[in-house]
Amino acid sequence: MYEQELKDIDEVIAEGPFSDTWESLQNYKTPDWFKSAKFGIFIHWGIFTVPEWGSEWYPRFMYMQSEDYFKHHVDTYGPHKDFGYKDFIPQFQAKAFDAHEWIALFKKAGAKYVVPVAEHHDGFQMYESKYSKWNAKNMGPKKDILKVIKEECQKQNMTMGTSSHRMEHWFFFGHGREFDSDVQGNCSREDLYWPAMELPNDNYFDPASENGPSEEFLQDWLVRICEIIDNYRPRVLYFDWWIQHINARPYVKKMAAYYYNRAHEWGQEVALVYKYDTFPFGAGIYDIERGQMNAAAPYYWQTDTSTALNSWCYTINNEFRSAESLVQTLVDVVAKNGNLLLNVGPRADGIICKEEVDILEKFGKWLEVNGEAIYDSHPWRTFGEGPTQIKEGGFSEDASSGFTPQDVRYTVRGRYLYATVLAPSEDGKYILKELAHDYEKSEGNSKFHGVIKNIEALGFSADKEVKWHANDNGLFINTESANNSNTTFPVVFKIDLE
Repeated sequence: MYEQELKDIDEVIAEGPFSDTWESLQNYKTPDWFKSAKFGIFIHWGIFTVPEWGSEWYPRFMYMQSEDYFKHHVDTYGPHKDFGYKDFIPQFQAKAFDAHEWIALFKKAGAKYVVPVAEHHDGFQMYESKYSKWNAKNMGPKKDILKVIKEECQKQNMTMGTSSHRMEHWFFFGHGREFDSDVQGNCSREDLYWPAMELPNDNYFDPASENGPSEEFLQDWLVRICEIIDNYRPRVLYFDWWIQHINARPYVKKMAAYYYNRAHEWGQEVALVYKYDTFPFGAGIYDIERGQMNAAAPYYWQTDTSTALNSWCYTINNEFRSAESLVQTLVDVVAKNGNLLLNVGPRADGIICKEEVDILEKFGKWLEVNGEAIYDSHPWRTFGEGPTQIKEGGFSEDASSGFTPQDVRYTVRGRYLYATVLAPSEDGKYILKELAHDYEKSEGNSKFHGVIKNIEALGFSADKEVKWHANDNGLFINTESANNSNTTFPVVFKIDLE
């Protein structure tokens, strides 16, 4: 079916500097702009938001008879054979969607790039596509959402990327075949639910699991991704899990080579982000979902997390994290050589809820004062210090990491060393053990050998003359107002080194 498209893809690969081999793709370089940006906004918005219940996995779980989602759906909308997932589409009108307001809010929050989901597991495309009628231009809001967001990003000088979660669509509606639902008998290639396959034992994370994606499905996946690349030229291209399946690997290599070669034609540096060791090291940017590193990495990476702990899309039962804990995450990640991609989930009508607006505005106020410790910064020789241990790996986050005034993260920018204390102390006094030095006693064995010219507590005008002294136990800082009665957010000390 896609004979010409696949031929065109192969020609782009053959004519560009990157071929579809791991060895060639490892010549990729993480863009400097991405390393400088540090902070981006992820957007989960689509048909799955309409029920405002559970999570963005509503379209799958509503067909699983053992799930609460199933009962909720029947009680609220009736039997699945009469009201299935696709029947939510007419309700997705997005009448209050205002891209200008969205991007202005993200910019105010201090984000440097924006990554809306182009297609989630449900298979509904948030952009105009010639490969499926199930898209936002053709039905629902009747708008090319991806195009509108890109145009607004350009107006407001924001970098625009996008993400695809299409690969998981292979199995997403499979349980709908197990009972009398609208999935039954409606799985031709032209249907939203196609192919509605099922994995044995729902074994998602085995990269060599049985009943993996077919050649037909993978060809469809590839042409969809290349359509996004050509029509929207995203500077960031993020992929969710399951592209690591062994069946997908040849197509993933083609996609990456195509993207890198197109970017070479455009004269732009792009960021291709992956998870779960889909790529060999160095062929893209490694991402950890809802988790972090426990130490600084020797390579650049990204974490993606959401304002809500329980869902990536808006639901009435969202458990929102505090702005303070999310700023702590940003500081921790940046000190460990990474970026934070923070998700928001607008309501189905396009309104961003007040809880998320509050989080983003607080985020922006902190970055407005302390952003010099974040943007364009680099890791120091150690990422930090303190008693709180971060559990490494995905899905390890909590509402709060329990950071203390002894937990400090370091970054550098020019001649300045920034020490960010993750939780303010009660009395405005701090000890930085990594900056311990007593040159008279230590005989050259101090931890720190730099010469400190001045220390400033960013955002605390009363502390322009920060008092400090050092010995072999640490650098002791005494401030008047940088304490927990004046702020609940991390405190940044700007250390001017000779």
